[in-house]
Amino acid sequence: MTTYTICVFTENTFGILNKITTILTRRRINIESLTVSETERKGISRFTIVIRHDSREVVEKLVRQIRKVIEVLAVFGYLNDEIAYNEIALFKIPTPIDAKPIDIETINKVHKAWVVYWHLNYVIIQKTGTEEEIFEFFDYIKPHGILEFVRSGRVAVSKSPQTLVDYLPEADLEYYQ
Repeated sequence: MTTYTICVFTENTFGILNKITTILTRRRINIESLTVSETERKGISRFTIVIRHDSREVVEKLVRQIRKVIEVLAVFGYLNDEIAYNEIALFKIPTPIDAKPIDIETINKVHKAWVVYWHLNYVIIQKTGTEEEIFEFFDYIKPHGILEFVRSGRVAVSKSPQTLVDYLPEADLEYYQ
């Protein structure tokens, strides 16, 4: 199975998420992660959808189908080497008095993770990186016990020199300031 990241730029309208996910569910394609946010252009949202599939043709057909949705302004499908991407994860780790101390220096320097909240009974550690890096850290921290774990969807930017402005040059769209 190959991992594909599909970036969909849409008008920020009610119901668009349902239209896009319906296209995927009709084709029985599972969404591995989904992140939605506004872009640098007011009124335009960006959907970053990660799927795994063994057929490039099916994914290309899926991209063409998403382009047909009226509110969709642009759609791009990428392989991992064509984008810069990351995820964020939060780990809540217990810190009982009699437990083995957590090695913060290794967490910071080796795993590039940071304590974002320190409580008497637990710490919350933030780790950003690829899915593989996050789960490598998961395996490292697991012996301390994990009270809670949450991971975001992928955020990604194309390595191409083109930007959203190149594809959507309309002058009436305002930039956020």
